[in-house]
Amino acid sequence: MALQVTDGSFNELIAKNKAVVVDFWAEWCGPCRMIGPVIEELADEYKGKAVVGKMNVDENNEIPGEYNIRSIPTILFFKDGVLTDKLVGAAPKNLLEEKLKAIL
Repeated sequence: MALQVTDGSFNELIAKNKAVVVDFWAEWCGPCRMIGPVIEELADEYKGKAVVGKMNVDENNEIPGEYNIRSIPTILFFKDGVLTDKLVGAAPKNLLEEKLKAIL
């Protein structure tokens, strides 16, 4: 299951984990609902190797603002605390998995 990430937990999460993927989403967003199950699958499949989380942009606005997130879904990929990749819009699982494997 994907970790629920907040403005308050984000920086510590990124700093303490080698590989982190964060999906920025909202309840009302159709494409977000389309990739939601894929994000959950990746969270389960990569448990222990990477942290996969979700941040609701309606409930959190500080971090989305810092990373200039203007469209959702936006998925950020971090390796050793550094943003290495960004994907905007719904994407197939194989593309998400390819980007996730690149940060392991």
